[in-house]
Amino acid sequence: MCRMARPRKPLLSRDLIVESAGALVDAEGLEAVSTRRLAAALGVSGPSLYNHFRTKDEILEAVADSVSSRVDLSMFDGGREWREALHDWAHSYRAALADHPNIVPVLARGPGRRPAGLRVADAVFGAMTAAGWPPAQATRIGALMRYFILGSAVASFARGFVDDRTAYDPGDYPHLGQAHLLAERQREVDEGAFETGLTALLDGLALQYEALRQAS
Repeated sequence: MCRMARPRKPLLSRDLIVESAGALVDAEGLEAVSTRRLAAALGVSGPSLYNHFRTKDEILEAVADSVSSRVDLSMFDGGREWREALHDWAHSYRAALADHPNIVPVLARGPGRRPAGLRVADAVFGAMTAAGWPPAQATRIGALMRYFILGSAVASFARGFVDDRTAYDPGDYPHLGQAHLLAERQREVDEGAFETGLTALLDGLALQYEALRQAS
């Protein structure tokens, strides 16, 4: 009589560890990640994780890089105008971070040795210098774009106000009579604020770019 083979547990791999750690970060934040928690979630012993990662920080770095790998960089490959490319890239980057806001503090440290993060930095810098920006200014553009995008992903402005009219007594806050409505309009407010800021930033860069062209 033939016995049915037991289903095999997926072999432990870097990808499985990163996927599990990413899910834990999304659900509970960075502080929830430990080798014990990950090992339990994966059904393995704690020491087996060290065959793939030396430390918990290495795991979190890999989670951060998996988010960076989802950022679209194709707009920098087709010879598109630099401003349009930056605009579309910024929206792709923000969308990736919006899905995983708890990993933003790790991304904020910079790319370090993370391959996907370095590809992002390389693509932006290469596109700016190819468009005629001096290398030093191209570096600053990459930095300011990262500050702006990461800052927008840290928290929601609209969710910072409570859905309670009585919290905003007009005697104390005469200009916040509609503040209690912000929370229910969070997406509209936050996305609108991002686009407003991005447009202002790119408008300013365009003025600098024109001045550079005239000077040269």
